[in-house]
Amino acid sequence: MNFLKAEIERKRKEMEQKELIGPERKYFKRSELLKKEEEEFRQRINLNKSSVNEMASDECFDSQPSSSNTGEEKILPRKEVIRRLRDRGQPILLFGESEVDAFHRLKQLEVAEPENIRGFRNDFQEAMEKVDQEYLNELLKSKDSDKDKDKRNAYDVKYEHMNTTIEDLRTLAIDLGRWKDDKSHDCKTICTFLKFLLELWGRQLNERNEEEKISTQGKNESAIYTQTLAYLKPLFKQLKNNKVADDILKHLMNIAKYMLERDYVKASDCYLQMAIGNAPWPIGVTMVGIHARTGREKIFAQNIAHVLNDETQRKYIQGLKRLMTRCQRFFPTDPSKCVEYNA
Repeated sequence: MNFLKAEIERKRKEMEQKELIGPERKYFKRSELLKKEEEEFRQRINLNKSSVNEMASDECFDSQPSSSNTGEEKILPRKEVIRRLRDRGQPILLFGESEVDAFHRLKQLEVAEPENIRGFRNDFQEAMEKVDQEYLNELLKSKDSDKDKDKRNAYDVKYEHMNTTIEDLRTLAIDLGRWKDDKSHDCKTICTFLKFLLELWGRQLNERNEEEKISTQGKNESAIYTQTLAYLKPLFKQLKNNKVADDILKHLMNIAKYMLERDYVKASDCYLQMAIGNAPWPIGVTMVGIHARTGREKIFAQNIAHVLNDETQRKYIQGLKRLMTRCQRFFPTDPSKCVEYNA
């Protein structure tokens, strides 16, 4: 009963504050209560609108001290606050938060985390951004200089001129694997062949017209080429320094031989053997006492899955597969020797 009396007294005081009841009035209509609440709601909306107009009229907030010594801080425009919050991956407005509170939350984030962390992105997005940035840089250079005809087109990709032909590479491939002690010839031949395929690919991309280059599909193709070039750089460095592992070099020699012979089915088999291997996966105990379990002697280095070793090997193995697909398009052969001929 005491609780009910206290609740009734609280309601009565609340109604008195809203001037609905008093000494002269002992009751009120529900329509009057709704009308009073609507007026209060409209007053709150007008106050919010006035605060928004004040923020829009202010100048942008920066790190420089204000000219006045009153200590009042300047508030960013709403569009700038939204942009900065979205760049940081933060919600532009929390539940029950006003626009001024959102600005103060942004200010606290900028103080706590001065560097804008963009988070993890996949390699294709990075390649796309790199291609777009190169387009922009080349366009700016071409506008500033007067010798546009002597320069590379702003939408072209970069490639290295090898000054060789497919016949010269086939002649060099005859001696692949002949000298087991000296693998410099093998590394040089494989590196030249892969760069030759990259040159053909880049030349094909540059021969497109301007509309194809600036289209979304054209940018995707350029991004794939740029990504492949970045993936193969560690492999080119190892081939140049003759530091490729023997088991990987053996697979690369077989792949290069079959590709030059235009037997892409066998080249694909060698690629799969290098990428995923054909060794049994040891599950559980492989040694019991002094006796090895059955099948242990089949686990050798040349049979393991090199794509699982580290991220660098996975990337240049993936780039190698793209070059194999391009080689099949550049130098077609019989359908029986092609991989996914209809595709």
